[in-house]
Amino acid sequence: MLNREEIRKNLNLIFQDVFDDTTIEITDEMSAKDIEDWDSLAQIDLIVASEGTFNVKFGISEIAQLKNIGDMLDLIERKLCQ
Repeated sequence: MLNREEIRKNLNLIFQDVFDDTTIEITDEMSAKDIEDWDSLAQIDLIVASEGTFNVKFGISEIAQLKNIGDMLDLIERKLCQ
């Protein structure tokens, strides 16, 4: 199973790919307001890529509760432990 830092590293690569920006370095506090092109379509891309990369499935209510990247890391970590 991946630890939190390995999850963060993989999630960071997803963000760099979705936003086509290799300079992005995610932090727990970062949210959509911190990345200019992070809109609803980018959110879908992030979710789909994360589900594929980590081989997990997110529910609509789980996605709706995400406030920042820390929440996303927590959710992925919980899903990987199930």
